[in-house]
Amino acid sequence: MIQSNYDPSIVAEHAAELAEKGLTFMGVEVFDPINLAMLFVRFAFNLLVCWSIIQFFYYKKSKRKDYYFTFMLFGVAIFLILFILQNLSIEVGFALGLFGIFGMIRYRTETVQIREMTYLFVVIGVSVVNGLSQDVPWVTLTAANLLVIFVIWLLESNKFLKHTSTKIVLYEKIALITPDKHDELLADLRKRTGLDITKVEVGHIDFLRDVAYMKVYYKANSSEINTIDSVTRFS
Repeated sequence: MIQSNYDPSIVAEHAAELAEKGLTFMGVEVFDPINLAMLFVRFAFNLLVCWSIIQFFYYKKSKRKDYYFTFMLFGVAIFLILFILQNLSIEVGFALGLFGIFGMIRYRTETVQIREMTYLFVVIGVSVVNGLSQDVPWVTLTAANLLVIFVIWLLESNKFLKHTSTKIVLYEKIALITPDKHDELLADLRKRTGLDITKVEVGHIDFLRDVAYMKVYYKANSSEINTIDSVTRFS
């Protein structure tokens, strides 16, 4: 008679291990419902935060659809890269290196203005935080994102910072640039430009052509950002 060493407790233990591992393909788990659910929830959360920042703060003033497109895709790409790589237990230094690489990207087609670069860094930073904070409590993560949105709202609000627009002007009445004729200079510039000019800075002076470059500060009628304020000539 053949004796059997069958132990139900050992079989149950191995069955539990196999159930935990799930189906694998070439040594990689095929389906992890918890991780997949976490991906979808955090992706939607990060997308909502990035969209709110771009839609209600950046796009409201700039009206630049090209940067809208760029910022949203940057947020999506950065989040997905770091979310997936976090499962591989990457070093924090490597994650910060990715942040620096994407942050230092320069576009060759045109000069990226400081406001656009700032919002790009904000979107990258928010996506990095949301992608690497799987073990952070939801309340803490939500509070961190809300703090970013609050600071942006505070700085973009005219109640906290008064926006002053500027223009570069090539001025030909060089006799009015002297300090004793400052009031006459302001009056002439206001009359000719139709702008509520508050301040004038005199730059390069060309006595051969009797012209001077000036930077004028004025109160804009609209909160929209003028992207060609500093253009002085056609290239």
